[in-house]
Formats: sequence, C-alpha cells, structure tokens
Amino acid sequence: MFDLPKPHGEKLAALLNNDKLPTAEKLRVEHAIEHYNQWLKTIKNISGDLKVMPEMVSHLTSYKRYIDVELIFDSENDFLYRQKGQLKLDNSIIEEFIPILVTTVFADSLKDKELFFGPTQCFSSLRFESSLKTSPPGGGMSIRSKDQDFAISRKIFLKASHNRDFNESISREANIAYVAAECKTNLDKTMFQEGAATALDVKLSVPGAKYFLLCEWLDMSPISSSLTAIDEILILRKAKRLSSNIRSAFSTAKGRNKNRISFVNHLDDHPFAPTVFMRFLSEIEKMIGKDELDEKDVLSRGYF
Repeated sequence: MFDLPKPHGEKLAALLNNDKLPTAEKLRVEHAIEHYNQWLKTIKNISGDLKVMPEMVSHLTSYKRYIDVELIFDSENDFLYRQKGQLKLDNSIIEEFIPILVTTVFADSLKDKELFFGPTQCFSSLRFESSLKTSPPGGGMSIRSKDQDFAISRKIFLKASHNRDFNESISREANIAYVAAECKTNLDKTMFQEGAATALDVKLSVPGAKYFLLCEWLDMSPISSSLTAIDEILILRKAKRLSSNIRSAFSTAKGRNKNRISFVNHLDDHPFAPTVFMRFLSEIEKMIGKDELDEKDVLSRGYF
C-alpha cells in the first residue's frame, strides 16, 4: 500500500560493494543481507492496529541484536566496528523500521492521504535572492531544505513571479514535515543542541508540526526539552550507553572477544521498550485524528 524507503537495506548493499570491506567479511555481509530480507518480510507481513506494535518491536530487538553482535561485534576484523558510525548500519535500522511501524498501525487512517513516510529532505525556509539592482525570475525564490531521519511529509509546489499572469516565473518543490524525528544510536549534548536548532527550523516553517529525538541509548545528563522546540526525547531502550572505560576495549577483535559478555548482557538487559514506541505512536495518533471540534464535547469538558 505504501511505497517506503529502505535506508538500511541500501546501507547493507553499499557495504557489500565497499572497496575497503575486507574480503573475509564479504560472505558475512551477504548472510546479513539474507537475514535483513527475512526480517523485512516478517514485519511487513504483520497487520493490525496498535495491538501489533509489541510484536513488531520484538522483531526489531532480535534483528538489531544480530547486526550489533553477530555481524559487527563478533567480526575478527576491526573494520566494521571502527567504521560503524560512518557506515550507519545501526541507526538506519530504526530509520527503516519506524515508517513500517507507523504505516502498519495506522494503515486505515493513512491510506487515502498523499503522504511520504521515512527519511527525506524537508522544507526549512524560503528566501528571495534578489535586490533593486538585480531582478531574476520569481524574485530569485530559493528553498532551503534539511535532511530528516524520519518524517511524515507532503509535497508542496511553489511558483513565484513578478507578474500577475506568472509570466517569467520560477517553480520549486519541497516536502512539508508534519512529524519529524532524528534517530540517534547515542544521544549526547552536541546532538541535543543540534536537534533543538532543527526543531526550531521545523516549527518556524510549519507551526503545527511535531519534532522528536529518538535514541537507543542516553549518553548525556538529561536536559529538559521544554526549553526548546523539541516536543519530546524518547529513549528507545530506557537505558544509558555503556561507559567509555568499557567501550574502549571494543576497538580490537581481541578486546571485543574478551569483553563480549558485558556487551551482550547490556543489549539483552535493555531490549527496545514497547511503551516508548507507544508514546511516540500516541502522539502521531493525535495528529491524524479529526480536526473538527465537537461543540458538545467542548462544553462537557469546559475547554478546547
């Protein structure tokens, strides 16, 4: 029903064709792609409303554990572990999962809406690059967009001209984000500040939009998001990142093998939390509900 992007699948395919990938790892990556295809088939065959969410999150936990442990951590080479940030194998799983989850749970509510779900560039600002001396078509209309890891967005087409009949006009297209989210593996203070700036851009452009920061692990002291344009920060595993003194041993295959138990236990003790995903879905549910206010409901509550 929905044409969804496959950012994680694309990252795996790119990894397999990466010239820097050690030859010994190619077969393991091929197996990972097979595992990915099976995971994708499984979660896409699930249908239903909010009740199916825990099952989908359980499949997410299992697949993410396979990538984190069996593909990356257990590698006898250091390439995958040391380059995982640039390869973006980990957070791209969340980027691919969230659109599937949202469109599965809200399939009936969203089926007739012309919306896009997933990573995309979204409208950030509009400016006119012209002056009294220069008068380009359409006043030099220019659109600034920003990448979003996840967005529920809709296409917008803009046309500008100095002429009433739109002669010598200029046309641009963009995506308006109504829900936007950054998906982080580890949320630190720098990422928090960047998210706050992005959230402000989003809401200046679309005041009714919602902006979220989604992270697996917290890697900073909590800061109130109420002082920013961020609607909420969601910690998907309800846990902090392993301390740096433990992680420092993971940079070599020998160190990972010696400290494997601590890494695996930390993952298994903190699976993805369905309650956190439910909180995110509940916010989306509010946005796709009816817009009209019922007078009887308003008067019975006494507020609107």
